Amino acid sequence: MSKSTALSTVGVLGAGRMGQPIIGHLARKGFAVIVHDVDASKRVHVEALGARWADAPAALARESHAVLVCVGYDDEVRQILSADGLLPHLVRTAIVAVLSTVNPQTMEELAAAAEPAGVNVVDATMCRGGRAADEGTLLAFVGGPADVVQRLEPVLACFCSDIVHTGKVGTAQVAKAANNMVMWACLVANHEALALAHRSGVDVELLRSSLAKTGADNYALRNWGTHTMSWAEDDLAIVQSMAREMGLALPQAGLNRELCRLLKPKRFKLDQYGV
Repeated sequence: MSKSTALSTVGVLGAGRMGQPIIGHLARKGFAVIVHDVDASKRVHVEALGARWADAPAALARESHAVLVCVGYDDEVRQILSADGLLPHLVRTAIVAVLSTVNPQTMEELAAAAEPAGVNVVDATMCRGGRAADEGTLLAFVGGPADVVQRLEPVLACFCSDIVHTGKVGTAQVAKAANNMVMWACLVANHEALALAHRSGVDVELLRSSLAKTGADNYALRNWGTHTMSWAEDDLAIVQSMAREMGLALPQAGLNRELCRLLKPKRFKLDQYGV
């Protein structure tokens, strides 16, 4: 990679559960990191991680070679990358990587809107959750032109142990949707299986650790007690929206969405089950 295409300053929008460990990894690996979050109280935590605080997204955009968007929802991403947001302030050839889970069509529209300004918008969805973010072992699905993805890889490698280029812009969101469909299905199945065992008087931890050695093994089962249903509704709403656009029936995804709504208040610890 030539000096002219190297990314040395990284902006991060969003310093929440995923954003903060990502910021820390970037700073420790030698990147200059600039951060903005709508919650100004996070400034002290951001600066303790070795990053610099920006009072407004525009200030962050003007200095950053790459910007990582780590916010929660589709409409927030659209606002950030609108003509009233970052877009007019980004330097030409900057890369904006959307780590958020959004509709693939959103990514396609944002990338097309940014292209005339010479700004590259890609999706770089994160898998494996908060523990992997802390450890720097996330898996990133990345959708965008191969040369842009290659430029971005040293940034992503600071907090990802696996980087998978899925194809054009938007395909990383498709891959993340597939990941989420399987993950939420597993979490529902795990809950029901362990609830049945608990009600039947079987040692639940003994069963859980044993199932992890059989064909029933899954990531959520191995890491039981670390998941909640907080994002299930949004994730599966995106899946159903995609399915409608394609004229595709996904009955299990629809059912799991309803089940996740019922299970959302539960903490998913081995000593807490319902039926």
